[in-house]
Formats: sequence, structure tokens, C-alpha cells
Amino acid sequence: MISAYTGTQVRQAEKPLLDSGTGAALMQRAAYGLANAVVRELLRRGQRRYGASTMVFAGKGNNGGDGLFAAALLAGRGMSTTAVLTSGDAHPEALAAFEKAGGRALRLTAGNVADVTAAARRADVVIDAVLGTGAQGGLRGPAAALIRELERSRPPLVVACDIPSGVDADSGEAALPVLTADLTVTFGAVKTGLLADPGADFSGNVKLIPIGIEAHLPEPDLRRLAAADLARLLPRPERRSHKYSRGVLGVVAGSDRYPGAAVLACQGALASGVGMVRYLGPPGVADLVRRACPEVVCAPEGPADTHVQAWLLGPGLDDGASEQLERVRAAAATGLPIVADAGALPALPRKLSEQTVLTPHAGELAALLARYGADSGRDTVEDASLAAARQAARLTGATVLLKGATTLIAAPGGAVFSQAEATPWMATAGSGDVLAGVLGSLLAQLASQGEAFAAYGIPAGAQWAGIAAMAASLHGRAGRRASDGGPVTASAIAQTLPGVLREL
Repeated sequence: MISAYTGTQVRQAEKPLLDSGTGAALMQRAAYGLANAVVRELLRRGQRRYGASTMVFAGKGNNGGDGLFAAALLAGRGMSTTAVLTSGDAHPEALAAFEKAGGRALRLTAGNVADVTAAARRADVVIDAVLGTGAQGGLRGPAAALIRELERSRPPLVVACDIPSGVDADSGEAALPVLTADLTVTFGAVKTGLLADPGADFSGNVKLIPIGIEAHLPEPDLRRLAAADLARLLPRPERRSHKYSRGVLGVVAGSDRYPGAAVLACQGALASGVGMVRYLGPPGVADLVRRACPEVVCAPEGPADTHVQAWLLGPGLDDGASEQLERVRAAAATGLPIVADAGALPALPRKLSEQTVLTPHAGELAALLARYGADSGRDTVEDASLAAARQAARLTGATVLLKGATTLIAAPGGAVFSQAEATPWMATAGSGDVLAGVLGSLLAQLASQGEAFAAYGIPAGAQWAGIAAMAASLHGRAGRRASDGGPVTASAIAQTLPGVLREL
């Protein structure tokens, strides 16, 4: 499991070491890790190391110091190094070490932005070490002009030192302009802002360099599940399992206008290992579900008389589906775990429980927040996705899964998960319906497994967010495999899920 921390948490973890006089050692460890990461990335790309040109954009603080010390090490390995001092001043010891190693330093001014931009575009690697985790706001003056120009035509390799300058380490919010990194080398702990959009848009691949503060870190601010976590937490049938013990999911989905949503949701659930799916819906949609998924039991009774372990409510519902919305209300009254897609939200109670998982995209979350009196538009949600997901969880009392390039899952108690296995090709009609089916399936199978999540270090009350993170990860992995770098359909994602589960 990847654990991420705010900049504040990291600085607090560093404090006892800084107070004991080991600050210089921390900086040297960070610089050494950064320099090695640059060399490895060049070699991975088949580029030369000896004689390669490196340009480091160095601010005046410790982040700039890390970059300058790293550039000094690279100079010692035969690389041509130039430091651009974006604030005029620089970390004195780091600058002295850099110049002693043969590096060339110049101060950035309004008058030389064009020349520096041209030189940076010719460099083999640019290191962004302007602003660190403690910076407030974004780049200004000549530094902002430089980055704005470079974003139009980027150098071959950009490496961010700890965090891309302008990205908030605590939230992932970005103060433009930000130079998009191919690789972010972060120190001591992964920063929350690297795993939340829009910060993740600028971070590229993230490599963590331990520097000795790890024992002082508190409870993570954010978590990301990896393949090993899924392998341990996914349900497995036992020798004497039967379809009822493996979980039964009730599905209220689809309408005359959107019948396919019900089919895709059922396909996603069946492919994820649930023992049985019971479908409740209009006769025409039920007939389509039967033809596509003969395993599904299309139940004529209402939710109160349908025996299930969890409910999936809402995919494919519209305002005119009054009978379906009544079923949503009745299912919500059962008190069972619920996946609530956008179409179900108007029929749910105003105050929900943490075992209700809402699955909006950014536009739907903006509408949900407006319903609770929070003035947020879609752009606001996309520019501050972590804050929006947390706010929605607090206001509703539910677990909120915010779909996006990075899927964020926020529990009302404060725990947050971030998953980013998906490919952009999955931005296609019906993909979210399959995700809802996967999540409903896992809720039905894992609803009674709270102790297993607690034993795995997932806080009390965050079990439902952990299950939602598992679903997002599985969905993303299946979509990436089904896509194989090209277009993919929602049905193909569902068909690929069993193979992903087998491997895990």
C-alpha cells in the first residue's frame, strides 16, 4: 500500500531530526537519490549519461538546495550542468558545492528568459527545484514566464524535485503555470498532492527516496492500494461456499431510455465474483438483462422482499423512471450497504451512512454539493478534487467515490484513497456502469469483513472506502488490459475482469 502525507506532516516528521542537527544529512540523502534517479531514467531511455546536459531550475530554499547538490553529483559523473537561479539567491552551501564540481550558474532575469528557455529545450534533462512543499502560491515573475514558455515546447526529460513547482503538496491543487514532469523524485514520503488531480496531471511517474524520517511519520493522509493489497483483501470462495454465502447483490438500474446501463452493471457484478445478482426493473429492461446475462435472477417482488447483502442503485435512471425511483427509496430503507449512482441520488435520504457509496463524476458531484448548499461548479471540483470529495463526504455522511483520471474515495471520517490504474481510453459510455457493478459485487461479498480491513491497517469506518478503492483499481486494471493502448468498450472491460482477478 502506498501511503501519502501532507507537506505539513512531512515537515513535522523532519523537525526532530533538524533539531538534532541532521538537516544536512537529510539534504545529502535527497540529493543522492535525485541524482541516481536522473541517471537511471536517462539509461532507461537509452540516452547517454557522460556528456549529457543537465539544467536545474533552483529556488532559494531547501528544494533548490536539493537540486543543486544533485546537480553537483551529476557534474561529478561527467554531465554538463547549468543552474538557473530563479530567485537571484540560492542555498549557499549547495551553490558552492555545485560550482566547485564545475557547474555553471546564472541568475534568471526578465531580460534573459528567452535565452534560458532556448537552452532548456536543448538540454537532455531539466530538473525543477524551484518550489518545495512549504511554498505558498505558484511561480511569479521571470520564473513563471520561463515555465509558461517551456510548457509550449518541453525539454526531452523533466524531473521534478520532491514536487512540481506550483502543485500544493497537501491538496494537489495547482497554481499555473506548472512544468509537467516525466518523473517526480519525492523525499521521505509520497506527498498527497502527487496522488490527487490536478497535481497528478503534472507529476508523471513518482519515485520515493527514503531519507530517514519514515519512523516519525503519523497516520497517512491518503492511501493507494497496490496489486499485493488487492490479492490479500479480495474475497475467495471456500470449499463449502455456495451462491448465497458468496454474496447476493440487488440491482435497481436501467430505464426505458437507458436499458443498457442495467445490462452493463449486471455484467460488471457477475464478472467480479458475486454469488448471485437479483435485478428489479421494468419488464422490457428485465427481458434485455435476461438475454444478455441469463445468470441474473429478475425478481418481480419489491426491495423489502428481496434478500440481498447489498444494493446497487441508479445506473441508467432518469427523472421519468418514477417506478424505479420508488424502488430506490425502498432499497435505501433496508439499511444495507449501497452503491448509489447518479440517477439514484435524488431519491436518497439527505443524511446517509458511511456504508452508502456515492459514485459521481465531477459534474454530478458539483450538482450534489449544490444540493447541500455548497457553491461549486464542475471547474471548481476538477481544480480541487480532493477538497471536493472530502466536503461531499462530510455533508452527506456517505463514502464518496469521485470518478476521474485519478479516482478519489473519501470516507466521512476523513480517510481517503486514490487509485489511478485506468487508461484515458476508458472514458467511454457505460464504463461507469461496469464500475458500479464491480463495486456492488465487492460490497455484497465483503460487507461482513470489517475485521480483515482493520487488521490491514485501514481505520475503523474506512472499510467501505477501502472496498470502493478495490473496485476502482480492478476496473482500471481491466480497462487497461482490454484497451491494450487503443479504444475499448464497456462490455470489453467487464469481459476482462475475471482474468484480472485470476492474476491477482
